[in-house]
Amino acid sequence: MVGKRTPEKDGYSALMLGFGEKREKVTNKADAGRFKKAGVPIKRVVREFRLPEADVAKYEVGATLKPSEVFAVGQHVDICGQTRGRGFTGVMKRWNFKGAGSATHGTHEYQRHPGSIGTNMTPGRTLKNIKMGGHYGDERVTIQNLKIARIMDEQNLVLVEGGVPGPRNGYVTVRGAAKKAGGHKAAQN
Repeated sequence: MVGKRTPEKDGYSALMLGFGEKREKVTNKADAGRFKKAGVPIKRVVREFRLPEADVAKYEVGATLKPSEVFAVGQHVDICGQTRGRGFTGVMKRWNFKGAGSATHGTHEYQRHPGSIGTNMTPGRTLKNIKMGGHYGDERVTIQNLKIARIMDEQNLVLVEGGVPGPRNGYVTVRGAAKKAGGHKAAQN
């Protein structure tokens, strides 16, 4: 844990958790000073987790949280992460378009195109939200109601059943399920 937010100073209560290591050379001075003041090594990623004031008071800055302190086996969780970026993508890959009609009868190099994108005279423009090719991926996605299969405190791992968004070695946020009864650890015990 790299810091706390308190209602007196910040107007809300939260824990600031840091993950991964980062070299001092590639850290800006504001961040380096914050970590030095807290007395913890420089972290690659810092995330805030809002909690009730009583829960925040239980933890000390510099302490390490174990997964079993936060989660329980069988608990349902929501996992939020950044999906893989796929760059500029056509409509077939991005929107699962079938492709334009026949490959014969005069069509030439038109198999992977979207087809019509609007009307002719009225309104005389392409309407908003028409599915076209463009930037695909690299967006924040939440997968809901995944079940925790196993917790390994020695390796700081939480194993879940199901898919997790993002590339290998990416950072994700795991929290109790918002839309399922028993999503919080307190409800499990």
